[in-house]
Amino acid sequence: MDLLLSGARELNISLTERHLTCLEVYYHELTAWNQRFNLTAITDWEGVLVRHFLDSLSCLKAISRQALEAGARVIDVGTGAGFPGLPLKIVCPGMQLVLLEATHKKTTFLEHVVRQLELRDVQVIHGRAEELGQSPSHRERYDWVVARAVIEFPPLAEYLLPLARIGGAALAQKGEGAAVEVHASEEAIQKLGGRVRYLVPVELRGLAETRYLVVMDKVAATPEKYPRRSGMPKKHPLV
Repeated sequence: MDLLLSGARELNISLTERHLTCLEVYYHELTAWNQRFNLTAITDWEGVLVRHFLDSLSCLKAISRQALEAGARVIDVGTGAGFPGLPLKIVCPGMQLVLLEATHKKTTFLEHVVRQLELRDVQVIHGRAEELGQSPSHRERYDWVVARAVIEFPPLAEYLLPLARIGGAALAQKGEGAAVEVHASEEAIQKLGGRVRYLVPVELRGLAETRYLVVMDKVAATPEKYPRRSGMPKKHPLV
């Protein structure tokens, strides 16, 4: 666990024995289930520690740990095998977490891991951001909307911002092209009620590339027509 401990310290995060135990159990469940289902391409111990666990915890460079511990409502959109939501929940157990995932086998895995780790205030939802963003019980209800993004802006902003409450924020984990993407999408982000606050660079031990946390404040209500129906944000991105 030395790599995890030292990597966390570089992010100014202190991990307890309980945190380490939970993350180790998480790793073993992930790799065991991955033999039956394709949950992740990264399964080696060091790869999971850095590219999944530390990468998820790097969100705490932009999100107040105290706010999460005080019961902040967080939704992880397109969480996959639980990243970044579950590592954040393990380290900040006071947060209220929703894990949104469109692939059924992944939601089955997530429900299993939540039970194994005995995590409270975690809801796993099998669904899509376009649907949840139009649901009264979820639309503009969250303090933080997070995603480890594999799609580009502005479709990503259309998935995330409708779920954030006014005064809340959205955080997208992006790669080295983040600044160019965001600059080209600022008008679309504004249409959705958002405003780019800043980009936080993240350097992780063992990774050559710089990662970025893109933080968008929710400053106005999202127009009712957004998000559009499933598939539309990608097919016809906002300009």
